[in-house]
Amino acid sequence: MPASFELFEPPLLSRADLDRADLVRKDPQRLIAGWPTARVLLIDQRGRYAVTDGGTLRWVPAADLGPEPVAGAVFLGVGQVDSWALRVDDLAPPVGEPRTGAHRLPADEAGLLATALGVLNWHRTAKFSPVDGRPLDLVQGGWLRRDPATGAEEYPRTDPAVIMVVHDGADRVLLGRQTVWPDRWFSTLAGFVEPGESLEQCVRREVLEEAGIRVHSPQYLGSQPWPFPRSLMLGFEAIGDPSEPLVLRDGELGEARWFHREEVLDALARDDDWGADAPDAPLMLPGSISIARGLITGWARAGGR
Repeated sequence: MPASFELFEPPLLSRADLDRADLVRKDPQRLIAGWPTARVLLIDQRGRYAVTDGGTLRWVPAADLGPEPVAGAVFLGVGQVDSWALRVDDLAPPVGEPRTGAHRLPADEAGLLATALGVLNWHRTAKFSPVDGRPLDLVQGGWLRRDPATGAEEYPRTDPAVIMVVHDGADRVLLGRQTVWPDRWFSTLAGFVEPGESLEQCVRREVLEEAGIRVHSPQYLGSQPWPFPRSLMLGFEAIGDPSEPLVLRDGELGEARWFHREEVLDALARDDDWGADAPDAPLMLPGSISIARGLITGWARAGGR
């Protein structure tokens, strides 16, 4: 069964056309040779990144940081020059916040930022061996941790999560508001995939757990990296019945509602996004950085207008 609609465009963080150059990562001499002409993106402990006055990425010359790759730096790929990222304690302004500023980045820069955040966030939690707590060395341009005694290797981890537009097959869509979100902020439902579970099983389980609705016909639509801290969001649609009572079972949602397509289209036309100055807006939608926005937009516009 094919999906009933498509995403109008790839999600923001999935549009990059990058040469990640994994073979270069594995060549220490090549990494050193490319460092003097390379560029480095600085990212602070909160995930904010250096930007220009125009909001695009602000790079620093790698040579300003030392004669060869510095400890903790992550190799991002090759282009006109090599690109790296490095976590620092403090950043000189101006800075960008990925959840609210990444939509201003060109596609390749958004992809580089997502990659940098994903690997740097993994660095924080993978400093020691999960077997015996021994400190691990960081090698391959920051993409691998290795036990110096045993040679055992730890690779960056990505956590799969499903995110889904639940609709009735006609003109109503189910959106939820987490308990910690302000009133009128709604989005699609989502949740992490459990061991031994398929993506389709996860879609059905998560909707039932969060909203008490039994859905069917889950269909995959697209994906997006979500480095907060290191997820991969797998977008689906699924069909539910609005006549079923909504039951917020697991306490994650503070509210769930079925919205008519016209309500969603009106919110899209007004750009009523989370955080926008729209005190009278009945529905506030997630920003364009999230695949949730793409899923909602794709479903709403598939019905015309």
